[in-house]
Amino acid sequence: MNTDSSTRTVTRRRFIRSTSAAAAGASLLPASLPQVHASVGEEIKIALIGCGGRGTGASVQALSTSGPVKLWAMADAFPDQLEKSLKSLNAGNRKFSQSPDAGSQKDKVDVPPERRFVGLDAYRQVMDLKEIDVVILTTPPGFRPAQFEAAVKAGKHVFMEKPVATDPHGVNRVLAAAREAKRQNLKVGVGLNRRHSPLYQDTIRRIHDGAIGRLNTLRLYNLRGGTGKYHERQPGETELEYQVRHWYYFAWLSGDFNTEQSVHDYDIALWMKQALPVSAQGQGGRLVRAGKDYGNVYDHFFIEYDFADGSKLLTQHRHIPKCWGTFSAHADGSQGSASLVAKRIGEITLHDSDKPLWRGKELANSYQIEHDVLFKAIREDQPHNEAEYGAHASFAAILGRMAAYSGQQLMWDEVLKQNERITPEGEMWESKAPIEPLAEGGYQIPSPANYKKG
Repeated sequence: MNTDSSTRTVTRRRFIRSTSAAAAGASLLPASLPQVHASVGEEIKIALIGCGGRGTGASVQALSTSGPVKLWAMADAFPDQLEKSLKSLNAGNRKFSQSPDAGSQKDKVDVPPERRFVGLDAYRQVMDLKEIDVVILTTPPGFRPAQFEAAVKAGKHVFMEKPVATDPHGVNRVLAAAREAKRQNLKVGVGLNRRHSPLYQDTIRRIHDGAIGRLNTLRLYNLRGGTGKYHERQPGETELEYQVRHWYYFAWLSGDFNTEQSVHDYDIALWMKQALPVSAQGQGGRLVRAGKDYGNVYDHFFIEYDFADGSKLLTQHRHIPKCWGTFSAHADGSQGSASLVAKRIGEITLHDSDKPLWRGKELANSYQIEHDVLFKAIREDQPHNEAEYGAHASFAAILGRMAAYSGQQLMWDEVLKQNERITPEGEMWESKAPIEPLAEGGYQIPSPANYKKG
């Protein structure tokens, strides 16, 4: 995306890391507020923290933005994961980007051994690199709040993947760091890419303009056969190493699959509604993830949310093979309905018609667009902070998971205030895993019969 050549060139001034304490969960930040602004032609240096497939893809997209940019450092919990990602990037893997401005990725990668960091706390070494402008946070979601907080404290612009937390404590940390990022004029992108989809923008704009009248019911469906994320336990692996490698199946790392996967859908619903729910109640369990190697997550949920105006959000999430499947969001209003489906189609139909009033198709790559927008904001010093709506979408999913686990109706404000935590602070491999296997193998599965806070 080309920037305006008349943009005023401003010399970038970097933040100096401060050790001053801050309030309520974000140990943040410097007293002065210099502008962190890269001019149009100035090189932006990036660090990747979390070198899995999504991190590698996000790096390719960042390197495909307009203007000089370079991947300068990488960090991951595991050395083999880092090296695999680096090899892919050095090979010029461009499968994640469709940007016409994308250059050779290999020419934009400069990560010598001294700028490769390994370990659960490796991100801290990246934050100490004063020349880094932007950090990409794509580790398992449970680590996201602490890493985002550290990035803001270090004065870095941020792109972080969804979800941004796995528990209310993490959501509160992200919200606090988001406020501080705004105060510091840092730019923050969140991987809820549909916010940048022209199809979704057009459909939801029509809803907001009253095309289907008053919204009465929102419906979300994320019904699939399952996912391919799986790690088999290796000889000599500690319990903590196993859980971090196998992160998708442990709620403290993924938030459970309704949070890790369906956060996109929750974001769409809150965007459509332009409001937050007041409560949630629901149920769930596991039918096919019954073996001892599937951590402590569910394979199905049904959750119902109430809004203050009496409208409802109904959500279904299922990872069970050989069942009816759909991946879609729907808004039912007083005059008609709107749908957004996984086949990249948007549609609005009025109650008195059997033919769509409007139909649209997705033609753009919103994964690339979200990076184009972020880097344009950095270069042109435009406001850009997606952390708050990222936190709200994440918490909507977390609240639903907690309601299903506990069998209770839970209130949004009360649960957020109670600040429950399931992801611990430990960042050393010697740390104890937050949940231990049962004597007979496997893990205790959360249910109303044994649910405990924290």
